[in-house]
Amino acid sequence: MEDKIKLIWDFRGPAAKQTAIHHEIHLKEYASLEKLPIQITGVIHTNELLSSAFLVVLKSQMKIVRDALKPHRGQLYTEN
Repeated sequence: MEDKIKLIWDFRGPAAKQTAIHHEIHLKEYASLEKLPIQITGVIHTNELLSSAFLVVLKSQMKIVRDALKPHRGQLYTEN
């Protein structure tokens, strides 16, 4: 089974939560348009001034998606 990578975009400030929620909409659109085999997205609210949106991709697709969308960071994805 191929590793999965979680690409993450961080948003800071009072509008972070709403910005992350809105960004996730665009990540879902991208995953659908590009017909990505994994379409896992989400939002993480760390506190009132920091939220993140994420998109999970296969390791073999990571560079293509990374170069197209320019995430702030990435990490190995493990399902809970």
